[in-house]
Amino acid sequence: MAIPLAGLLQTYRELVYEPLTVYRRIGHGGDFRFQRFVFSKVATVTDPDILRHVLVTNADNYRKTPIARALLEPILGRGLLTSEGSFWRRQRRIAAPAFHHKRIQSFADMMVGLTVEMLEDWAAAAAGRPLDMQSEMSRLTMKVITRAMFSDNLGEEEARAVSDAIRIFDRHRLRFRDLIGLPEWLPRLADRRMVSALATVDRTVGRLIAERRADGADHGDFLSMLMQAEDEDSGERMSDRQLRDEVITMFVAGHETTATALTWTFYALDRHRHAEEKLHAEVDAELAGAVPTLADLERLPYVRRVIEETMRLYPTVPQIARQALAEDTIAGTAVPKGAIINMNIWLAHRDPAVWTDPETFDPDRFEPERAGNRPKLAYFPFGGGPRICIGNAFAMMEAQLILATVARHWRLRLPAGQEAHPVGNIVLRPRRGLPMHLERRP
Repeated sequence: MAIPLAGLLQTYRELVYEPLTVYRRIGHGGDFRFQRFVFSKVATVTDPDILRHVLVTNADNYRKTPIARALLEPILGRGLLTSEGSFWRRQRRIAAPAFHHKRIQSFADMMVGLTVEMLEDWAAAAAGRPLDMQSEMSRLTMKVITRAMFSDNLGEEEARAVSDAIRIFDRHRLRFRDLIGLPEWLPRLADRRMVSALATVDRTVGRLIAERRADGADHGDFLSMLMQAEDEDSGERMSDRQLRDEVITMFVAGHETTATALTWTFYALDRHRHAEEKLHAEVDAELAGAVPTLADLERLPYVRRVIEETMRLYPTVPQIARQALAEDTIAGTAVPKGAIINMNIWLAHRDPAVWTDPETFDPDRFEPERAGNRPKLAYFPFGGGPRICIGNAFAMMEAQLILATVARHWRLRLPAGQEAHPVGNIVLRPRRGLPMHLERRP
């Protein structure tokens, strides 16, 4: 079934400004079938068995879509989020040791320390106007990824310039030409702000890579880990260009997604006070006012479940898509070469065939005995299969430590009449941020 041009224009506007309208119109379940979007055939799926086929069983037959490449490649180059095939497998092998759990855990104290610094600023602002949690969390997670990536080798002005540049990347919008699937070889008009932002980031990252090449020391950060990592098959290391692409990928993917997940968490806790009370009771009992450490996370299971449930209802990346490299058959339906399968995480996480009371905020649905009965790909906020987000353990540890640190002494409250309106076609963030009042706990 073809979609008329007027309908495509309306869909484009909604995807950019009202994405949930599109998702609700698609609905849950239904037949697995393709619709023609001018130059593309597209099907939206939420069924865990179909998701498993695309992301795991026959993953080699599905690549990132032209839309994803158009949005991300100008920024990320050939990083792990955008590269394909043998090159992607090589890069993943080289990068994997940098994300070993022991390496990641070494950043825990730094994450908590930076959160404590933020809370000191909050204490001075507590009696004033509300703070925008999206901005606050974005600033914090930017500091975390900057420290984890470069140790203390990035000056304050450079860090601010890089942060401003990446904020431009984060707001890079879907273009109508990409939605309808125009050929990728057609030239695109350059975005001046994007060109300037890329120049800033390239200049800064290039300087740091050159300095590390010159001193040869291990700084214990991600950049050092990536520079020292070798392909176990060939012994090769990353070139400067490959390092640049992976560093930018970690910056873009590794801070705004976590910041947005935490922003939605504070929103959900204010809207569901019973969950907030249970969270505070656990934090009070286990931490007794002290700052959390890595070892404490085992004793804070409800903190983790709150974040998991938030990412179910408010997945920071609301949908992912793949394009078929060759013909395939899924659930008895023929998949043409070049067809696009859109895997809607927002809808899959609300599918009443999988989730009991799917619109209810219930962190305890992630208790092991309840979670064990669900299909594996019923819940996939970090994607799935071989291309699952390589930084998911880092992100979860960071989110848990930040939430536990904040919850010791603060509640966050929305102003009267304030609501959150999710927007965005890459990261689903609250439109115009999320202003919240600070309320010190007794």
